[in-house]
Amino acid sequence: MKCSTINFTTLQSLPAHFRSLLRSCARNSSLSTGKKLHAVMLTSGLASSSPNTFLLNALHHLYASCGVTSSARHLFYQIPRSHKDVADWTTLLTSLVQHGTKPSEGFCFFKEMRKEGVVLDDVAMISVFVLCTRVEDLGMGRQAQGCLVKMGLGLGVKVCNAVMNMYVKCGLVEEVRRVFCEMNERNVVSWSTLLEGVVKWEGVENGRVVFDEMPERNEVGWTIMIAGYVGNGFSREGFLLLDEMVLRFRLGLNFVTLSSILSACAQSGDVLMGRWVHVYALKGMGREMHIMVGTALVDMYAKCGPIDMAFKVFKYLPKRNVVAWNAMLGGLAMHGRGKFVLDIFPKMIEEAKPDDLTFMAVLSACSHSGLVDQGYHYFRSLESEYGTTPKIEHYACMVDILGRAGHLEEAVMLIKKMPMCPNEVVLGSLLGSCNAHGKLQLGERILQELIQMDRHNTEYHVLLSNMYVLEGKQDKANSLRQILKSKGIRKVPGVSSIYVGRNIHQFSAGDKSHPLTKEIYHALNNMIQRLRLAGYVPNTTNQVFPGSDGREGSSEEMEEKEQALFLHSEKLAVCFGLISTKPGAPLYIFKNLRICQDCHSAIKIVSKIYNREIVIRDRNRFHCFKYGSCSCSDYWTHQRTTLLFLESGFDRRGRDLITKGRLKNWLKLKESCLQADDELKRKRRRFFHNAAHLDSLKAFSFTLFAEWGDKSQISTIGY
Repeated sequence: MKCSTINFTTLQSLPAHFRSLLRSCARNSSLSTGKKLHAVMLTSGLASSSPNTFLLNALHHLYASCGVTSSARHLFYQIPRSHKDVADWTTLLTSLVQHGTKPSEGFCFFKEMRKEGVVLDDVAMISVFVLCTRVEDLGMGRQAQGCLVKMGLGLGVKVCNAVMNMYVKCGLVEEVRRVFCEMNERNVVSWSTLLEGVVKWEGVENGRVVFDEMPERNEVGWTIMIAGYVGNGFSREGFLLLDEMVLRFRLGLNFVTLSSILSACAQSGDVLMGRWVHVYALKGMGREMHIMVGTALVDMYAKCGPIDMAFKVFKYLPKRNVVAWNAMLGGLAMHGRGKFVLDIFPKMIEEAKPDDLTFMAVLSACSHSGLVDQGYHYFRSLESEYGTTPKIEHYACMVDILGRAGHLEEAVMLIKKMPMCPNEVVLGSLLGSCNAHGKLQLGERILQELIQMDRHNTEYHVLLSNMYVLEGKQDKANSLRQILKSKGIRKVPGVSSIYVGRNIHQFSAGDKSHPLTKEIYHALNNMIQRLRLAGYVPNTTNQVFPGSDGREGSSEEMEEKEQALFLHSEKLAVCFGLISTKPGAPLYIFKNLRICQDCHSAIKIVSKIYNREIVIRDRNRFHCFKYGSCSCSDYWTHQRTTLLFLESGFDRRGRDLITKGRLKNWLKLKESCLQADDELKRKRRRFFHNAAHLDSLKAFSFTLFAEWGDKSQISTIGY
């Protein structure tokens, strides 16, 4: 009798024991142990016991805490409504926010909570604001803030911090300040959130005011301010603040701080600060560097120019995950190392599972290197071989691959077959290809679609305007530019930056604000003279001045166009680098827009005659100029080779086409003279026998053939 009493008591206490064990598993995220307990409950029938045991609630909390949202949701709806409390609802909401694949699931569940009349606490509201922040849904965020006010939860520190963070991500600094001022109590997180918003949206000057007013600063506040300085090019101020943080306040740089500063270095191109952080990380962590810091170093070196250093860091990382691989592959792609990307991709598969970003890097590498067949192979294999559903970014890469290679019809067909509507990136890429290959009618249609998406983007209008100029339709080009002017839309000015020492020097076209302007322009004149002797012919094709009709024009007008090209920001930055650094030192230049074709051609020659490695990062990719050639292999600057300009008598635009098309196209044009009619022959002969231009082309040709090592062709120059 006593034994049976003990057994009965034990059976009664089993649910309590299992609840305790399940809660312990939830706290420690011990999913495997929790699953075993769940299996025992199922086989013993304990799982189907009375709801009063609250075992389903405990199981629900386990799966929700471990991020298994599907199982957590299934168990949640098995619990009777009478046995659910606020904690059960909030736990599932938090799990959907933190681990859910679709933000809409979290929003729908929040609406269900409101519909069911669940009393929301600050934990639930913080989860909602986190979700709004992630997807930058300002509308839902404002609704949630309205709920806060109605429920009287609007003054809690943690909730207010979440609201402020949402407004920071959405760019509403005034709202951030308003919430901050209305708070009865503020902590260091409140101040750091305000600082982040001000630095990001109002600039480092206003940010420094907030930083100096902070009653308490932790590593986060210091990191935000230092990264703000470095990211905006104020290296000296960043160094001073870093020195104060480490030496005066004895605060260490943890992996989060180091990674943030390196990210800022990558953004601004400050490789000097990046190297300092690299040394600090090696001293503090040694070879066992944190994966987050190692990845940030790879990304920093890749984006600042020294891609070989990036690969060296990557090679010696003690552990490489998919994020590290993506940083390396993406960096190599930007530098035009497409073949190398494809060579090491199989190694990546052995170490990590590729994701969406991996294939964006691979396809981008194929695009920048002209690897059409390989790009097609990986695009077609995304779903079948790698289990990755192609996203619009992958389609954009593939359209770019086809467009750059001249397969515009295939690119258009691919866009039509896309399971989603094309976005601005897809159509913008196709428009750029239309410009490169002279598809004016298609370009006009695409521009109309792009205007509907973003009527203020000047880049697309300028592209089409240039296409009109190339086709001899100057009236349409002027009309398009006039439309932009009437709407008050201006082209974003080009700015080139170069780091010398700890300072960043910025130049715009025709800039004369630099303290060394006299020396820079003297070096520019000298450089232009040496470029001309080496065969450089300014490419004035797309240089349009107000009132110009696009024809040959007077010699004064042509000289004015050439002078405008000489004063481009890239050339000024190069000249400053030449006079401010030691002979032979590499130059790293960063441009906010795409490098123009004339600067691309000129800087190739500069790299040879000055024996300099010149690395330019524009908005699309890196160009590493060395020994008279570029890492893009001129694939980026490929242009159509038609007889368009031959029909106009080989005017200045014809000479530009020859220069851009390199000598192979020139020789093809020469051969075509033999088959042309008498009038066209006369026009072409007038160009080829122009002694001055022939001499410059001979010099340019000799340089090219010498560079290619093709001595057999040198004898053809003097025909």
